[in-house]
Amino acid sequence: MNIWFRQHRFAFGAALATVRKAPGSFLFNVVVVAVALALPFAGVTLLENVRPLSEQLSVDPEISLFMKPGVPRENAQALAPQLQQLLAGNHAKISFVPREQALDSLKEKSGLDDVIDTLGDNPLPDSYVMKLDGFAATSSAEAARVDLLADHMRQLPGVDSVQVDSAWVKRLAAMLGVLRLALLLLAVTLGVVVIAVVFNTVRLQVLTQREEIAVSKLLGATDNFIHRPFYYTGALLGLAAGAVALGGVSLALRPLNTAVGEFARLYASDFQLSALPPLGVAGLLAISAGLGLVGALLSVQRHLARLK
Repeated sequence: MNIWFRQHRFAFGAALATVRKAPGSFLFNVVVVAVALALPFAGVTLLENVRPLSEQLSVDPEISLFMKPGVPRENAQALAPQLQQLLAGNHAKISFVPREQALDSLKEKSGLDDVIDTLGDNPLPDSYVMKLDGFAATSSAEAARVDLLADHMRQLPGVDSVQVDSAWVKRLAAMLGVLRLALLLLAVTLGVVVIAVVFNTVRLQVLTQREEIAVSKLLGATDNFIHRPFYYTGALLGLAAGAVALGGVSLALRPLNTAVGEFARLYASDFQLSALPPLGVAGLLAISAGLGLVGALLSVQRHLARLK
């Protein structure tokens, strides 16, 4: 075990020595990779801020059922047991709204009593209002369940129309799904860019040190001994670029929160974007270091094989 640690400590020191020999080139490559990583890192930060907000959105969706004109009151009220049977197990609250009550409510909310009185007969039908509890705002399965209940209600006798207010829920879930997919595709694309940059950087190092590599082989150095410093160089490049990208995203949150705060105040909210938690930062740094390691691995395997 001590030999293993000693070998990796030597390889890490050799990688740092390579960086110190050409700090300008290393920093330039760090900036290039950081620019590629900044966009997906910013997307992850945005989604992590929106995700808990969307999960907290909980509504009691209403299903409004309207009877056909001319359906007797007794027939309309007789639908209550069937509605209770359809909504069994859904923690629903069913309210019957007579047409007279609906008209009084319309007058109270609209303030157009005189205009409504000129209509003569009451044009509104009897209706039911059903509220469902425990509805997850971003759950497409829940929205589909409500739509299925509405379809069953439309088939009941005397029912003219059924309205559901869960359409916006499905739109929100679909929008978040599209954003996640777009971010994934963007991350994969820019991840390939990072690997390509590290690949080219390590390739140049291999070509620069080919004489040292040849001498090391003559002295009996194994392939693993020769490869390790390049692996550490690629990982260091990815790690440093990830740190720079996260730092840039954190700095960008300050001016962005000014605009977000003004927009949130219009909706009586104090929502602000915050940086990723330590666990999220560690995960992104591990991913960026892993991309650098993959680029170095591919480059070393390809170009050292040619040197043989």
